[in-house]
Amino acid sequence: MRRFLPLMLLLLASPAFASELKIASWNIAWLTLRPANDPDLPRGLTPRQPGDFTLLADYVRRLEADVVALQEVDGPEAAARIFNPRDYAFFFPDERDIQRTGFAVRRNLRAIRNADLAELDLAPNARFSQRRGTDITIEHEGRMLRLLSVHLNAGCREGPMDPARGRECDNLTRQSAVLAGWVAARRGEGAAFAILGDFNRRIPDARDDLLVQLTRAAPLTRVNEGVGNPCWADARGGRPFISHVFLGGPAQRWLVPGSLRVMVYAERDPAMRDRLSDHCPISFRVRMN
Repeated sequence: MRRFLPLMLLLLASPAFASELKIASWNIAWLTLRPANDPDLPRGLTPRQPGDFTLLADYVRRLEADVVALQEVDGPEAAARIFNPRDYAFFFPDERDIQRTGFAVRRNLRAIRNADLAELDLAPNARFSQRRGTDITIEHEGRMLRLLSVHLNAGCREGPMDPARGRECDNLTRQSAVLAGWVAARRGEGAAFAILGDFNRRIPDARDDLLVQLTRAAPLTRVNEGVGNPCWADARGGRPFISHVFLGGPAQRWLVPGSLRVMVYAERDPAMRDRLSDHCPISFRVRMN
């Protein structure tokens, strides 16, 4: 039976030990400052109101993360509406896509931007592209951690990733090969690394096609393995994760045991999903020693 995480509702996160970093991943669902009639937005998308940004900013403060891998954020201007830019630096890929990946990193950390993983975007000229990966390296206490924020193709959530099942599974197979290449390169360097984000894929066990493809490139630890996602849970309980965190190289032993958390929203009205996000922040801690 799937076990469930403790819920973080209104309590502030406990401060980390000085040697620890709190790292999170959060798909914030079309976080943009564009007006409703912008031609690059889907029809029917309701823009957030000022109060919605205030709510999200409050959750950022409660999260108290040192690094947040972002998905579906329309660049640094949108990120700055909920992350205080005096506290966080922003890293986004060189593309126009509204649903960009990215990072918010506390300014007391040294962060280096690496080249975008542009190969993940299988349709760079499409109205809604397949999204690049954002690649950064952070330094803490003399050690380096390579981080990749991703948001993969939707529509092949479970079952075989067989291209014969359709375009979406074909796209995810191709993106998985790109990720496996990135993992293999990090393994070859002996780097500590993590891939975080929205994989749009349930991973029930080690036989899943996406996981098999990645672990052929290098041994990985999936931080959220074996737990259910309490985000927007109803009477039936939580759901399988489609967002995941993978650690590789020395980062596997840096994981603080039992540190995985999902910060669920206090708001329970389903209508709030559009004002907040249909995803909740997931976080974990590392001790880089």
